[in-house]
Amino acid sequence: MSNRFSGPLDDVSGDAGHQEHPPRMGFFTDTSVCIGCKACEVACKEWNLVPEDGISLSGMSYDNTQALGADTWRHVAFIEKPVSTATDLGMPGMGPPGLPTAFDESGLDVLALAAGDSSAESDESGVRWLMSSDVCKHCTHAACLDVCPTGSLFRTEFGTVVVQPDICNGCGYCVPACPYGVIDIRPEDGRAFKCTLCYDRLKDGGMPACAQACPTESIQYGELDELRERAQQRVTALQEQGVQEARLYGADPTDGVGGDGAFFLLLDEPEVYGLPPDPIVTTRDIGSIWKHVGAAAGTLLAMAAASFLGRRK
Repeated sequence: MSNRFSGPLDDVSGDAGHQEHPPRMGFFTDTSVCIGCKACEVACKEWNLVPEDGISLSGMSYDNTQALGADTWRHVAFIEKPVSTATDLGMPGMGPPGLPTAFDESGLDVLALAAGDSSAESDESGVRWLMSSDVCKHCTHAACLDVCPTGSLFRTEFGTVVVQPDICNGCGYCVPACPYGVIDIRPEDGRAFKCTLCYDRLKDGGMPACAQACPTESIQYGELDELRERAQQRVTALQEQGVQEARLYGADPTDGVGGDGAFFLLLDEPEVYGLPPDPIVTTRDIGSIWKHVGAAAGTLLAMAAASFLGRRK
């Protein structure tokens, strides 16, 4: 099934061969209300029977999972940033959701305190935290689908991208193909694993385990078009409250991967969260490359034939 779709925008399921299918489903992760509780990580592991991946505290962060991988399908990033000025704005986990924050010399969030939240406080070193629950993006143009030689990776009727472990041969082609570094090989197993957006739950009319477990509704699941509208309204509301840093990442259908099925509201540049600022489909040039290869092969064959005929004469 082709990954390059030519039908209506976002009709990736139809292009993948699903004649009758539900609307495209996905995630909207609002990092402005993420509290870093890691309930999503635990729920994901419990439901999908994902093996534990140890506790690898680096000494530089409270983040014990470090990155997405074969055994970490949801990763809650803890990003520590210095509080540079007394008017530094809006970090999740400091004050009521959506309320701008501003710090005085003591490190207290004075705006949140004014609103009656006594817990709004930076640490003693004047550091504020950005928190974000990262996950597979379920790209519109998914390079992993292009390179999988066995059909292990496929597009579901919900528009999501799923790995079938029983078909995966462990070739690893999908790992470098992913522009986000999501897919990984499980060393002791030899096969590729990543988020399935709880495909089994979706087929039964349920929601992904991580979204159901999130206590602040930072992770929202639903129809992708509706989520995009909701996300834009949220960005507008935050900016009107003074959080000018608020922006959407992965929601634009015209970006380098055709938009993501899992997108984010960020409070800083994508690079701060470890996300590529301008992701592209890593296989976008495959078609033209093969055309050039074919032309070169034809030229070589013609030269070989001419040389052979010349020798015979």
